[in-house]
Amino acid sequence: MAEAIQFGTDGWRAIIGKDFTDENLVRVADAAATVFKQEALAAGYPSEKPGTIIIGHDCRRDAHAYAQLAAEVVASHGFCVKLSSDYCPTPTLCWSVSQDADAVGGIVLTSSHNPAEYLGVKLRMADGGASSKEFTDRVEAALTAEPTEARGSYTEVDLVSPYLEALKNRVDQDAIRSAGLRVVVDPLYGAGRKYLAGLLEDLGVEVVEINNAEDPTFDGLHPEPIPPWVDRGIAKVTELGFDACFINDGDADRIGAVDENGVFVNPHRIIALLVSHLAEDKGESGKVVSTITASAMLARQCKRLGLELVSTPVGFKWIYAEMEKGGVMIGGEESGGIGIPSHVMERDGLLMALLLAETMAQRGMSLGALVDDMFEKIGRLEFARRGLSLSQGQMDAFRTDIMPVYEADEICGKKVVGVDRRDGVKFLLEGDAWVMMRPSGTEPLVRVYAEAATTDEVNELLDAAAQIVGA
Repeated sequence: MAEAIQFGTDGWRAIIGKDFTDENLVRVADAAATVFKQEALAAGYPSEKPGTIIIGHDCRRDAHAYAQLAAEVVASHGFCVKLSSDYCPTPTLCWSVSQDADAVGGIVLTSSHNPAEYLGVKLRMADGGASSKEFTDRVEAALTAEPTEARGSYTEVDLVSPYLEALKNRVDQDAIRSAGLRVVVDPLYGAGRKYLAGLLEDLGVEVVEINNAEDPTFDGLHPEPIPPWVDRGIAKVTELGFDACFINDGDADRIGAVDENGVFVNPHRIIALLVSHLAEDKGESGKVVSTITASAMLARQCKRLGLELVSTPVGFKWIYAEMEKGGVMIGGEESGGIGIPSHVMERDGLLMALLLAETMAQRGMSLGALVDDMFEKIGRLEFARRGLSLSQGQMDAFRTDIMPVYEADEICGKKVVGVDRRDGVKFLLEGDAWVMMRPSGTEPLVRVYAEAATTDEVNELLDAAAQIVGA
């Protein structure tokens, strides 16, 4: 059984009723509590009261019942366990941990952007940030062959209300209230449902929320804020003639958007916009951190604003590691996870939506106009990615025979000007174009990414990458 439980880029995920079972969850919760307790004892907590663990969950089938079970197991280790009384976004859990002086960590039951049949476990540290690979390796090593029978008691608490109030206090409420914004909100049936819409309504925004029913099947949608799963939002914003659509993923730590013309605004463009907003409108400064899959437009934006850009491997835990060093203004990844460490050392899709609304309000510009203005200043690039499902043999061949050694002088007629193998293999091409191939850390596939001046060029690069991978 133990070999079935492995922590990927951000936690352990499995199909409910298949590998995500009571027994396996008990084993994971028990192992996580064991390692959290080791950390707590090293920090000086007494063995009988090693601090507080906060637990939350998303909207997936039986998630609250699973969270209750995890809470009982963790409590058996002596922790004071606080369980969210209702579903909550992952950033709610992270913020709550960071605000509790006695909290030594957090556990959230979620499967993020994965399909509805999945559930999983994410572990968070005392500052709300992602657990390191070293930490999750220790958790894997602590897994027992059989689930423990030990149980303890816990307390259910309201995590959401104080978190939402904190979000409102981070933006210019008067500017948003006076802007007359009209926005579609699409939580994709995830843990942001009703929360982001309620926040915006409290700030005077006219809101229509879609995909917000209590439906653990997610009506067949994958809760990932990228095409084609954003098509309903695109249709609704154009039907109503609203100013924008804000979209969150299954645990609401990611952001996607649609402008007033029904054009999808991808996370590359969102983070570049928000860097400008923080630096130019709010007078903030500091390093910008992004993963290796970030758009070259972000590098251009940072150069324009005189900001240092730091690049990391894929996974927000690497961005978190940079945040721990201090001096970071904002960090983000191409999948839509963007975080501001002065708020919490994690991604927060709800806060990013509020900041987009604040940008529109303070600049008096529509979302589409903001993007066009940015293009005028730093130029326009197009981006896309694909997931390639491979056989185990193909995956092994990619990892051993292609990823570490493949070389090329040019790809699709574009000269290779650099190669980066920190995470998969990325070929930097002339004209700020690039193409990348890497094995997913959360799913059994290889992801290929490309960016270039036109969509046609991007598709050509993706086709070439698929051939190189052997798909």
